[in-house]
Amino acid sequence: MCHLAQEQDGWLRPEAMAEIGELCEVTAAEVQGTASFYDMLHLEPVGTYVLSVCTNIACMLGGALELLGHAESALGVRAGGTTTDGVFTLHEAECLADCDKTVCVQVNHRYVGAQTPESFDALLDDLRAGRLADTVPPHGTLVRVRRSTGLQADRAAVAAERAAMAEAQAARATAADGGHKA
Repeated sequence: MCHLAQEQDGWLRPEAMAEIGELCEVTAAEVQGTASFYDMLHLEPVGTYVLSVCTNIACMLGGALELLGHAESALGVRAGGTTTDGVFTLHEAECLADCDKTVCVQVNHRYVGAQTPESFDALLDDLRAGRLADTVPPHGTLVRVRRSTGLQADRAAVAAERAAMAEAQAARATAADGGHKA
């Protein structure tokens, strides 16, 4: 639900967290506490493009701190900030799990490959011009394919599997009890 609210508003508004809390029968503070744990969820407004620069050891050895400094200069914001036009938010990230392609950068949680200051500048130009619209969706979008129905399952097959599972559990319980029924 947090992802859906974020996709709608671009970030998790307090009103959305309160509504999610009501639906899940928890407090808004519990929703916020959970959401604050995950770096894919934002508790304040972010740019159209969230740029994450990995500064973990492999990327650091590959020049991550220099790239992060370059990104801060190019965007005019420090890590954690959003450009005045609201287009870019820059994050310093722990391992993005693409260590063979340093310096690893993600845009809206999509890998964009190893970056240098020059390729980063080209990336910014491509994002501003909309040339990456097919590969980098707006921030908050998890998937581009929408389902009109839930996952389909044969009700009879599900009922048969549940019955078989219950029989197996009962047999194990009887075997564990030495074959005696209570």
